[in-house]
Amino acid sequence: MAAAVKLRARDAEDLAVISALLQDGLVPVGDIGLLPGEQSFVMAVNRYRWEREARERIHAGLRFDGVRDIRYRGIDRKDRGQFLSILAISYDGDAANGVVVLRFAGGGAIRLDVDGLNCILADFDEGWPTLWTPRHDLE
Repeated sequence: MAAAVKLRARDAEDLAVISALLQDGLVPVGDIGLLPGEQSFVMAVNRYRWEREARERIHAGLRFDGVRDIRYRGIDRKDRGQFLSILAISYDGDAANGVVVLRFAGGGAIRLDVDGLNCILADFDEGWPTLWTPRHDLE
């Protein structure tokens, strides 16, 4: 059994590592939301394990704390069975205040206004083999 990933991001450089691990992660719209009373945005992700040689996927949880506001663009939140594919996650700000942007294939995005960057990515469950390896043409 391979070691599970558990990472915390406190700055843009840390978040770039999490973004790379989540690239091509699949997210059901129904598994995205704000935890009531906690100011925390959470998302369940079926992520490709880029850090392994074997072609494998695993379930992971992503959490951002200190969320003041959420805005969605190009995402039908009523279609809870729709899957989004993560392209990248970025942070612009400082230790006290900033903006996280989650970008998805097809042009969708989620913007989080946050009290500084406090993000956790954690794998859960067991990984499973997959025949499909994400591929990106550079053209």
